[in-house]
Amino acid sequence: QLVESGGGLAQPGGSLRLSCEASGFSFETNAMSWARQVPGKELEWVSGIYPDGSKPYYKGSAEGRFTISRDNAKNMLYLQMDSLVPEDTALYRCAKGYYNDYSFLGRGIQVTVSS
Repeated sequence: QLVESGGGLAQPGGSLRLSCEASGFSFETNAMSWARQVPGKELEWVSGIYPDGSKPYYKGSAEGRFTISRDNAKNMLYLQMDSLVPEDTALYRCAKGYYNDYSFLGRGIQVTVSS
């Protein structure tokens, strides 16, 4: 199971930190990622990270603004989002897998960026 938290409303230029609590599988041996979805569009990959926390990788528009991290001792995945823009508004979901792997997803948490 993957359960996201930490979303909400932020102003343009603001920050939010998303969390994802994992259970029911071996978190520390799996790459993890974040994806986002807006109504009427396909799920869009945002960022991925290897099991040991190495090789953080970002979608172009997230590079330099978002930071993915994980705490294997706590089975937690994080996404620090800074310099938010309205185009970041979406339902953010964590996923087991590194890149475009959506076979195991959380239900998501809404992020809205608006003044």
